[in-house]
Amino acid sequence: MVAEGRQRIDKWLFFSRAVKSRSLAAKLVVAGRVRINRDKAAQASDLVKPGDVLTITLERRIFVWKVLGAGVRRGPAEEARLLYEDMSPPPAPKGEAVPDAIPALRDAGSGRPTKKERRQTNRLIGED
Repeated sequence: MVAEGRQRIDKWLFFSRAVKSRSLAAKLVVAGRVRINRDKAAQASDLVKPGDVLTITLERRIFVWKVLGAGVRRGPAEEARLLYEDMSPPPAPKGEAVPDAIPALRDAGSGRPTKKERRQTNRLIGED
């Protein structure tokens, strides 16, 4: 019997609209991409309760959500947002590079020759 206020993690992820289906939620949990209070969720049947902090890794995004309640159904997005509080760090601006990355510096025209330049070189060498 399930304790009051607790819900399976796969069901909760589905109701909160983190994933499109419950089977995808189960696969996400089994793949180790969901953490409950910093511990990896081992099974889709692991339970979450209000106050738990979930770390969810989807594609290239990381979500940190605090569970506010158990879901009853997969409703509209406004209803789903009531199930969690988003504590994710703000994403880095797209135009800003990673500070550790060194940009590749190269003079214009110093790369590989174009097809036109190769033809001119071949004519000079006499391979035409």
